[in-house]
Amino acid sequence: MLYLVGLGLGDAKDITVKGLEAVRRCRRVYLEAYTSVLTVGKEALEEFYGKELILADREMVEQEADSLLKEADVCDVAFLVVGDPFGATTHSDLVLRAVKLGIPYKVIHNASIMNAVGCCGLQLYNFGETVSIVFWTDTWKPESFFDKIEKNRQNGMHTLCLLDIKVKEQSLENLMKGRKIYEPPRYMTVNQAAEQLLAIIHNRRLQGEKTETTENTTCVGLARVGAPDEKIAAGTLQQMSNVELGGPLHSLIVTGTMHPLELEMLKLFSVDSSSFENNICQRTT
Repeated sequence: MLYLVGLGLGDAKDITVKGLEAVRRCRRVYLEAYTSVLTVGKEALEEFYGKELILADREMVEQEADSLLKEADVCDVAFLVVGDPFGATTHSDLVLRAVKLGIPYKVIHNASIMNAVGCCGLQLYNFGETVSIVFWTDTWKPESFFDKIEKNRQNGMHTLCLLDIKVKEQSLENLMKGRKIYEPPRYMTVNQAAEQLLAIIHNRRLQGEKTETTENTTCVGLARVGAPDEKIAAGTLQQMSNVELGGPLHSLIVTGTMHPLELEMLKLFSVDSSSFENNICQRTT
C-alpha cells in the first residue's frame, strides 16, 4: 500500500492521528522536500514519528518514482507531504502511476495553505483562481499570473498568490555542464512578490493600460501560517513591498470586493490603521 500523508503546516505535531498511525506501520517513509517546508527539520519529524525519513527531492520523485512504487508493491510505504497531499500536481502523477501498476493507495488529508488562509478573515468562497508568482530573472519576467489576478478582481474575487520556492536548483552553467552543484535554497517573500506586481502595473501604465490592481489595492501578507510565530499584515500593495514578516514561507492575497465582516477582520492586521481606513473609504464611496 502507498500512503500519501498530509503533514499540515506547522511542526511535527500537526500530522493527524490517522496519518501518524499510517507512518508508524510503514516500512519505508519518504519526506517530499521541494514544494513546501515545515518550521522544523527532518530530525524533529523523525524523533516524533519514531521513523527514519528518506528525503525525496524533485529529481527523485519525478524521475525515480517507479522505484518508490515498486517498494509499495511489496510493503507499506508512506509519502509525506507538507500541507495536503494534493497541494501539488506532482502527487497526482504519483497516484496515476500507482494505479497503472496496480498498487493500492490511500490519501490522508490535512490542512493546507489553500484553506488556512481563512485565518486572516477573508472568506474562502470569495476566492477566485489561485496563482503562483515565480522569481524573475534578468531575461525572464513572465506576467501571466497578473492577468489571472486582474480577472479575479474584475469578478470581485480575492486571489491567493503562492510564492516561489527554489530548493536544490542548479545554475544554468552547472546544469549545462552536468555538475550536481546546487544553489542555496531561496524562498520568495511578500516584499519581492509585491515589488514584481508593482513593476507590472508600472509597465502596463507606460503602455497606456488601466489595471484593476493598483498600488492602493488592499492586500494581505501571511508568513508561517499555522506556526506559533505566524504573522499576518493587511495594507496596500505598496505597503506590502516594505512590510517585515520574517522567515519563510510567505503568501500574498490580493483582495477583491470585500464583505463588511471581512473588512472588520482585516483591521485586526492592518499595517497602518489610519491609512487602512482611508483606503477602504475611498474604495467604498
